[in-house]
Amino acid sequence: MTTPDLPKDRDHSLLDRQFAVVYTPRRQRQRFPENCVQIVGSREEAQAAGDPDKSLFPAMVYGPSRSSEGFRLYYLVEWIGP
Repeated sequence: MTTPDLPKDRDHSLLDRQFAVVYTPRRQRQRFPENCVQIVGSREEAQAAGDPDKSLFPAMVYGPSRSSEGFRLYYLVEWIGP
């Protein structure tokens, strides 16, 4: 697995890799707005909260980082599970 180029942020102390559940209709995107990402405490919690029928997928994400448009984004590191 290759790790995507992750953005550098001026306030990089807030950026971290975290387990999350991501709402997305398709798992093709590499970045997600903050309102589509729910941070959880562990890989197991992310897997338990995932529900493909509701477009909720467990993942490891990096962020949040502020985009040039002022949005806070999370970047996909990897999808967890199938």
